[in-house]
Amino acid sequence: MPELPEVETVRRGLQGAMEGAKIVSAELRRKDLRFPFQKDFVARLQGKTVTGLGRRAKYLMADLSSGDVLLMHLGMSGSFRVLSEGGKKTPGKFHHPRGEQRAHDHVVFHMSSGATVVFNDPRRFGYMKIFSRAKIGDEPLLQGLGPEPLGNEFDAKMLARACRNKKTSLKAALLDQRVVAGLGNIYVCEALYRAQLSPRRLAATLSTKKGTPTEHAGRLVDAIHAVLNEAIKAGGSSLRDHRQTSGELGLFQHSFQVYGREGKKCATPGCGGVVRRFTQNGRSTFWCPKCQK
Repeated sequence: MPELPEVETVRRGLQGAMEGAKIVSAELRRKDLRFPFQKDFVARLQGKTVTGLGRRAKYLMADLSSGDVLLMHLGMSGSFRVLSEGGKKTPGKFHHPRGEQRAHDHVVFHMSSGATVVFNDPRRFGYMKIFSRAKIGDEPLLQGLGPEPLGNEFDAKMLARACRNKKTSLKAALLDQRVVAGLGNIYVCEALYRAQLSPRRLAATLSTKKGTPTEHAGRLVDAIHAVLNEAIKAGGSSLRDHRQTSGELGLFQHSFQVYGREGKKCATPGCGGVVRRFTQNGRSTFWCPKCQK
């Protein structure tokens, strides 16, 4: 499933085609994806201008001139492609041809910018929903989400408070969307490695008994910031389904230091350890037992 850097990359790829443009028409080529589309879905989109295109955790959010918000989730295999007038697209230098599986083109937005934005989802785990911006606090899909890891609110003090007295592992805490929103398995593994913290470490060790952050909390926040920013700059990680809206591959998978590197030497100079993998909370965890404590 795409994580924060991949979703942010898609958001930036859609901005030029959608932000400030009117949705001239919208097509639904099936009645549902993961969930059924609302009966008035198309009617609430057509003729409305996209006044802003944002991201919250792993959701794309398009603000509309009507006061509504179009929320979009990529699911396991969802992707967008942007076509210019005449159906042409200009791939980037890292272009990877998409399969021409038009049967999986489920939602199409025809924009006043001249672009056609197509949502393709072979597995149909993605979904879209429209709700009023004024009622965003009541939206179940967004309730309970923690702070954005790249936002000003997320710092060592906040992370320490969220993890104080937690009896779960550090990795489990970081994957909890109530603690911090948008992090997934890949980038948690990479951030823990950079911070030299064991994924098995108790989350509570980020906080003193008084609730102040330990030096581990500061290291971890810095590592999360660094790995996410580098991944976004690289266009995310292309492992299975992720492609940018232009068809370009994300490149951050070439910078992985532990994820998917089981049996390889640790990249930390002088460590001499070997990357191991174990199953944790149903997910593969990659780490160096020698330098991650």
